[in-house]
Amino acid sequence: MHDVVIIGSGPAGYTAAIYAARAGLNPVVVASSVEFGGDLMNTTDVDNYPGFPEGVMGPDLMMKMQAQAERFGTKIVFDDVTELSLEGPVKTISLGNGDVLETKTVIYATGSAYRKLGLPEEEALSGHGLSWCATCDGAFFKEKTVAVVGGGDSAMEEATFLTRFADKVYIIHRSDKLRASQAMQERAKNDPKIEFLFHQQVAHIYGDGQVTGVGLVHSDTGEETTLDLDGLFVAIGSDPRTHIVHDKLTLTDAGTIWVDGRTSKTSVEGVFAAGDVIDPTYRQAVTAAGSGTVAALDAQHYLEAQAA
Repeated sequence: MHDVVIIGSGPAGYTAAIYAARAGLNPVVVASSVEFGGDLMNTTDVDNYPGFPEGVMGPDLMMKMQAQAERFGTKIVFDDVTELSLEGPVKTISLGNGDVLETKTVIYATGSAYRKLGLPEEEALSGHGLSWCATCDGAFFKEKTVAVVGGGDSAMEEATFLTRFADKVYIIHRSDKLRASQAMQERAKNDPKIEFLFHQQVAHIYGDGQVTGVGLVHSDTGEETTLDLDGLFVAIGSDPRTHIVHDKLTLTDAGTIWVDGRTSKTSVEGVFAAGDVIDPTYRQAVTAAGSGTVAALDAQHYLEAQAA
């Protein structure tokens, strides 16, 4: 019987593990067999994580977090959760290898997945001029030409933010009807650095080791054109990884796991959630890490109350 099992191995999961391990809870982290380390494993330079004035590579940061968690006694399991039973004082977690973990508490920290364009070039160019986070990567494009794909508030925000660095920012959208709020639309349209390319879809991403441009197809005419770029930002939304708890935990209208106020307490006693899976707005490594701290402390306090 474990005191706490943490599902997810991004900044939230590993920070929760560090705090839980230091509290003597001997946590187990189910880190996934494929997506261990979270989205930062697909990121190159990280310049906005505190404590690294020269920056740090995303995978290096996650390896350091893992090593720190293991230093205090965390056990890492590189497997995937296939089934959860969360009701009652003993929670069970079934893994792909057939093992079943029994635990008094669960911290669910599986993060979110950015929606992709579905193009074959995305995997090779991710982190090499192709990004899903302007806040994370915008500073690498000073005096460059970039484009943002999308038509919602997030796309307008990304484009506006990128004008702090880039000389030119295109917004590529498949129609001329934007989903963004009127205020966000006007802000983008009034920015002299931003140009809209309506009725366009990205059909190809060009670049050998680094993004050099995109191939566009007109949504109505099918006409194909090429646009030279130094960077491409995809802002078509993200989906919290909640598929395995859809019928087990209460979700918000945004699809994230509901938690009670600023706590990590979910709708099921003894189950806590942290990181991007509860955050539809900020989705930063540092906010996820802070959320992991909250979850570990909440789990610790819950266990202490049960033992009293």
